Amino acid sequence: MVTEPEDKQRLADLEARIEALKGVQSRDTPAEDDHYRQANKAWQMVTELVAGLMIGFGMGYGLDLLVGTLPLFLVVFTLLGFAAGVRVMMRTAQAAQEQTGGQSDAAHDERT
Repeated sequence: MVTEPEDKQRLADLEARIEALKGVQSRDTPAEDDHYRQANKAWQMVTELVAGLMIGFGMGYGLDLLVGTLPLFLVVFTLLGFAAGVRVMMRTAQAAQEQTGGQSDAAHDERT
């Protein structure tokens, strides 16, 4: 196929450039992955908070319809749902911080 020496040299140069660009791209990828991971954690925390509020609201509204005391259980269970959502959200944030802290400690150890 490629028989001339200058074509072989050009092909070798092209392969070297491709490998160099692959190396640059692979170094950039972890930072992008970390950015998406952090965004996913943030959306997970927002979802947990909203889910807690909605569950508390639904339970309170349902109990109020059954008992006939419309604003009482609605308010109480909405506040309890909010507290539960915040609690779960804080646990998720703490777990993410511990995970990120472990990664940054490992990166610091590699640098020293």
